[in-house]
Amino acid sequence: MQLLENVSLLPYNTFGLEAKARYFAEVTSPDELRQLLLAPRWQNEPKLVLGGGSNVLLTQDINALVIRIAIKGIEKIKEDQEHVWLRVGAGEWWHDLVMYSVGKGYSGLENLSLIPGTVGAAPMQNIGAYGVEIREVFEELEAIHIQTADLRQFGAEECRFGYRESVFKRDLRGQYIITSVTFRLSKVPSFRTSYGDIQKTLADMNVEELSTRAISEAVIRIRQSKLPDPAQIGNAGSFFKNPEIPKAQFNQLREQYPAVPGYDTAPDRVKVPAGWLIEQAGWKGFREGQVGVHARQALVLVNYGGGTGEQIKELAGRVQDSVEEKFGIRLTPEVNFI
Repeated sequence: MQLLENVSLLPYNTFGLEAKARYFAEVTSPDELRQLLLAPRWQNEPKLVLGGGSNVLLTQDINALVIRIAIKGIEKIKEDQEHVWLRVGAGEWWHDLVMYSVGKGYSGLENLSLIPGTVGAAPMQNIGAYGVEIREVFEELEAIHIQTADLRQFGAEECRFGYRESVFKRDLRGQYIITSVTFRLSKVPSFRTSYGDIQKTLADMNVEELSTRAISEAVIRIRQSKLPDPAQIGNAGSFFKNPEIPKAQFNQLREQYPAVPGYDTAPDRVKVPAGWLIEQAGWKGFREGQVGVHARQALVLVNYGGGTGEQIKELAGRVQDSVEEKFGIRLTPEVNFI
């Protein structure tokens, strides 16, 4: 493990933003991480954990020890007639894990294809797409306490998953570093095709027999048609959460805007697509200098090159204010501001 000073974080965030880390270390095993955390030199130093940098907005230089998690490995730890359990290093790229499971014929992750980031970040915000969330295939995770370096296991109940939420974004925020995640995948697939454009895309692909691979390829095709590649245009995917509002409020909204889409999430709650709200507020395709709102997906804020985190943060605030003024709904960012 190498400790570096004054390191550019440009390669380590998908927004492509320039910021410097006062100190930087990349760890490749839980033991390395524990040694680093227990070293007297770093006991009282502020710390920032980075995985794939796909869910952060760097607004300033980081006067702290930045720890990049590069713990790899995919291990089958047990199986029965219906399921297989995979323990995966937190530093594995999420999409690589999905492709591994698809290649093996394991089902459960195919709808989550092409989501940027690392495996360790997935349970932190309970990532989801096209009708599937991580909590449905989650078994447990291992994490190391930043102050004590003690290893702890968390089951699904302890993680307290919610919509793009977990205990690690609330009560335990900044206290633990995830080192591995164990998933329970199905050997007997149960396909989810009703969400979004999956069925239409499968038809366009002339798929006659459903498979995990076909669904994965359909999801990849949809995402590539709507979302910019971070390698080409800096972004962090969906910038805002889809708001959930009381059904009474949604019904009032629909009286004024009959075309507003909504999805029931509970008997008295409705989820409204944030992208639709932003587009109707006139932001889709907006550009100011080197930052803007993507022309194909209003939910994505972008850095065209040379933009700053402060500029994107300011733009996000303007979008929030505009949507709230028009619809009475305050959008909440998915992205972590640093």
